[in-house]
Amino acid sequence: MKLLLDTCTLLWLARGDRSLSPSARDLLSRPKVDARVSVVSAWEIAIKHGLGRLPLPAPPAEFVPAVRRRYGLASLEIDEDSALHVAKLPRLHGDPFDRMLVSQAIVHGLTIVTPDPQVTRYPARTIW
Repeated sequence: MKLLLDTCTLLWLARGDRSLSPSARDLLSRPKVDARVSVVSAWEIAIKHGLGRLPLPAPPAEFVPAVRRRYGLASLEIDEDSALHVAKLPRLHGDPFDRMLVSQAIVHGLTIVTPDPQVTRYPARTIW
C-alpha cells in the first residue's frame, strides 16, 4: 500500500499526538512502509507557521525535512497531471490544499491517511 499523509496526520505523527488514530500509528510504524508527504503539506505548514497559526519547534525549512527523515517519508512533488486533475474534482472541500492532496492520491494511486470526513467524499482511497 502506497500512502500519502494528510498535513494534520504529518503534524500529529511528528508530535506524538494522541489524535493520530491507533490504526494510522500502527500502519506508519511498519518497516519499509511506502509513505509520502506532499510538497503541498510543506507549503501549507510554511504558510500557517508564517501567519503565526502553527507553532513549530523549528522553522518549517528544518522541521518538515527532519520529520520526513525521522519517519522515512518520501517527498511527493506537485506534477502537472495532479495539478490539472484538480479541475475534475467536485467542490466538496473548501480547502485547496486538501483538494490537491486528493488529486495527487488519485493520479498516483495513493491512499490518503486522513481523519477528514470531507476528503472521504472524493473517489480517492482513504484510511484512518
